[in-house]
Amino acid sequence: MVGELNRRDFVKTAGAVGLLGLSGTALAQQQRLTWFAGGTGGTYFPLSNQFKTIIENNTDYTVQVQSTGASVENVGGLAQGNADFALIQNDVAFFAYNGTGISEFEGTQIRNLRGVATLYPETIHIVTLQGSNISTLQDLQGATINTGDLGSGTQVNALQILESVGIQQNDFTEQNTGFSQAADQLRNGDIDAAFVVGGWPVGAIEELATTNNIAFVQISGQARQNIKQQAEWFADDTIPPETYTGQNEPVQTIAVQAMIATTQDQPNAAVRGVTESIFNNTGQLSLKQQFINRESALDGMSIPLHPAAREIFGPATTQGGGGNQTGGNGSGGNDSGGNNSS
Repeated sequence: MVGELNRRDFVKTAGAVGLLGLSGTALAQQQRLTWFAGGTGGTYFPLSNQFKTIIENNTDYTVQVQSTGASVENVGGLAQGNADFALIQNDVAFFAYNGTGISEFEGTQIRNLRGVATLYPETIHIVTLQGSNISTLQDLQGATINTGDLGSGTQVNALQILESVGIQQNDFTEQNTGFSQAADQLRNGDIDAAFVVGGWPVGAIEELATTNNIAFVQISGQARQNIKQQAEWFADDTIPPETYTGQNEPVQTIAVQAMIATTQDQPNAAVRGVTESIFNNTGQLSLKQQFINRESALDGMSIPLHPAAREIFGPATTQGGGGNQTGGNGSGGNDSGGNNSS
């Protein structure tokens, strides 16, 4: 089971293991697609299940959605042929394709990775409780922090953000769980803060807010500029007032982009069927419907497109970088209203 894959080991086999071909058993199973999502407390898992319903209602494909540790693990699943499609962050996609950025990909380029479409901004939430004495990024030094699941884009982003303000991994106590467990840890006083990356409102945070007085650490001012200078895939973002119970003021932060990824060996028919069914039926989505459309499907696309996706959307003008203009509010992001849980 890929959910049990050690994220530090998968790249050792990813370069050597070929993807499934289209002969023998693989051909017979072609109508069944495996889709790697994320943890059940985030956006990826419920959204993937909505995609599953749409795809199965509009094509001959059946879709098996698997809960995983999210982006980094999902890249491993694609590289090893255990997943046909996956949701990943655009920054993690860039790292994987180029073999850079984080230790899991250093020196191991996942060159068969291909983009299908970008979907919506994934907002960086840094959550704590009122009275914790944590109000700035610098206050996180020496704290106990949940940085997200091992192998998730959340952990990648958390470490990038902390390092940008001079906080290294040995400067705090790190915990690694999914969003729901992180909320429980905050509620029980086991951690001081948690990083959660997802389209707002994140269900696990709202559930916590109904029982506890939550607070957010803002990413703003010079700290935000420093982060964006070091990592161009981040974009300015704002969590509007009243997004969460008891949150009366806007929260300045940053965002990345969620995207659908596959591999170069995925048949054109499968990519075309999946893509057309989703983007022709976005009205059937209750999650992130306002962001998912053909006009923004290439915003922040950071890796080469699959040929079938290129036939549908055209060339990706932002391919290979992402940049600060491609996520968050600048690309039909959260200023258009944002609802539904992560």
